Amino acid sequence: MKLIKIISIFFALSSATFCSCSNNEPVMKVESAKNQSSDSISVIRKVSQGSAYIGTYKASAPIIWSGITGQTISGIDIENATGNSIDLTNCSNITIQNSKIAHCKGIGIKLYNCSNITIINCSMDSVSSGVNACNCTGIKFEYNEVKNVLGPMPRGQMIQFDAVSGGGNSISYNIGENIAGQSFPEDEISLYKSNGLANDPIIIAGNWIRGGGPSNSGGGIMTGDAGGSFVIVKDNILVNPGQYGIAISSGNNITVQNNKVFSQQLPFSNVGIYAFNQYPSSCSTNTVTNNSINFTYKSGIINNTYTDGTCGTVTGWQNNTYDKTLNASILPQKIIGLSKEITTEVVAPTVPDVKKKITLFPNPAQNQVTIESGTELTDGKATIYNVSGQKLIDLPLNNTSTQIVTSNLIVGIYIVKITSANQLIDEQKLIIQR
Repeated sequence: MKLIKIISIFFALSSATFCSCSNNEPVMKVESAKNQSSDSISVIRKVSQGSAYIGTYKASAPIIWSGITGQTISGIDIENATGNSIDLTNCSNITIQNSKIAHCKGIGIKLYNCSNITIINCSMDSVSSGVNACNCTGIKFEYNEVKNVLGPMPRGQMIQFDAVSGGGNSISYNIGENIAGQSFPEDEISLYKSNGLANDPIIIAGNWIRGGGPSNSGGGIMTGDAGGSFVIVKDNILVNPGQYGIAISSGNNITVQNNKVFSQQLPFSNVGIYAFNQYPSSCSTNTVTNNSINFTYKSGIINNTYTDGTCGTVTGWQNNTYDKTLNASILPQKIIGLSKEITTEVVAPTVPDVKKKITLFPNPAQNQVTIESGTELTDGKATIYNVSGQKLIDLPLNNTSTQIVTSNLIVGIYIVKITSANQLIDEQKLIIQR
């Protein structure tokens, strides 16, 4: 246990020395899912994590904005061998979507003093860090994929919140994967001096993280780095994330719950989840509960959790479980790109005569789609979901033809469910392309 503390102290000193909210880094301007048999339908299986964008990209020079508001960056492909790919300063109400960033010497997306920035359905590969948000508020990083962050420290994160505050901050349903020999991550998700609100905490939820090391200080999800408060870390899955899985290194009102953490014995593996105050700032009123862990220390012993009292009484600590059945298979073998793949399973139809007469066109669609029914529906309804299962559109159907406006849907894959008399009668894949 003493060795754990030594390693943790090294981490704290490293973070405190190198993390800062400065903006003086150099910037360079430079299958059908439907089964066609007459007596079966297909149920679409999908995963919630990662980018589902299947459209095209257009090559772009690095984007450097200052003081811009109310814009969307979409469908671009950026490589930058000399600096950051997207660099926003004093910007607000910006959406970055359906884009690809690769082979970036600097940060994929750097945000400084920005507000209400949404990053969604983006893919990054071989970047110093995926996203660095400094002195910002209202940052949403959701449904993205980041492969092989390269560092070196102080970089090396899929995403870092650096002095992020206020409400509307989320890091959710992303995929981060680092392949040994091709990457050098530090903390895959890092919260440094970042504070949510009591009624609107920072949310870190549903992320898939695989691969860490060889850093002896980095790991999976770091909270409370040099302070922080009102954070919820839940429903994440981590496999071989590095020196640690999930950490509270100081701060208050941080909750870690319902996560799964696995690591095999590795030269740098240390502890699954820890709560240990590494800073002069306070560490109290934190909760760590209902997590499942199977984490092997580098010497070969199981080392699932560690707390030494410096964070006070951690609520729920005794409710965490050593689950020896956890192994690397808690994540699929392929995770990057998995959301773009659709598989089907044939099942018996609910109402076959009605199902055969439902038509959805055009598909792919742009700004409008028509649903036609060749038979009478009883309280017919069409509901459109994104691939994460979130309901986006819900409206009644008449018995002949109904037009649905889709101009507010971003490019990607959606699921359309048709019901009659509160019974599911058809389910189809809808593709939005522009």
